[in-house]
Amino acid sequence: MLDVGLTGGIASGKSAVATRLVEHGAVLIDADAMARRALEPGTEALASVVEAFGAELLDSKGRLDRPRLGGIVFADPQARDTLNGIVHPRVRAEAARIRAEAAAQETSHRPVVVVQDIPLLVETGQAGSFDIVVTVQAPRAERIRRMMEDRGMSQEDAVARMAAQASDEQRAAVSDVVLENSGSLDELRTAVDELWTGTLQPQALRSVVTPGVNE
Repeated sequence: MLDVGLTGGIASGKSAVATRLVEHGAVLIDADAMARRALEPGTEALASVVEAFGAELLDSKGRLDRPRLGGIVFADPQARDTLNGIVHPRVRAEAARIRAEAAAQETSHRPVVVVQDIPLLVETGQAGSFDIVVTVQAPRAERIRRMMEDRGMSQEDAVARMAAQASDEQRAAVSDVVLENSGSLDELRTAVDELWTGTLQPQALRSVVTPGVNE
């Protein structure tokens, strides 16, 4: 089995890369999606968030006001650490469960490529946990434009979100592959196709032929 860590800054195009890898047959573990599920009404994690940040973060139906919480944690590193301490252990436990299920399905003729989509892979020091780390990068101005046009953020909020994450240089420093997403979506998909056929699939096959290499 080949373990791939996929990361990139907000609005870099990481989700498009993940989608294309799934189309090729990869098993996707989406940290953001798991983090959202961890904070659904009635969960222990949500109760811990309310205890840490206050009941005013809940709406009348007991659901988390995610934009409001985001505004708090992106502006305050200590608050962000508190939230991460609540959510990340649960996300990692769920990721381990999915990975174990995928490993059980592997055969010598069908190697498994597990892609963990982790926005904060660098910030949480997880780069060493993967056989290959792939980073998606896009120009700063383009990312700001996407956040403003596609997500309705103000320019100030967009810049603040980027500042709260690792820099492109920090991500590149721990990456085996950097995908530049400065062109069209088709160009990005072509780059992912080449990554799959030229790197990920061959390494996954070698990992089956030589048991234990990537354990």
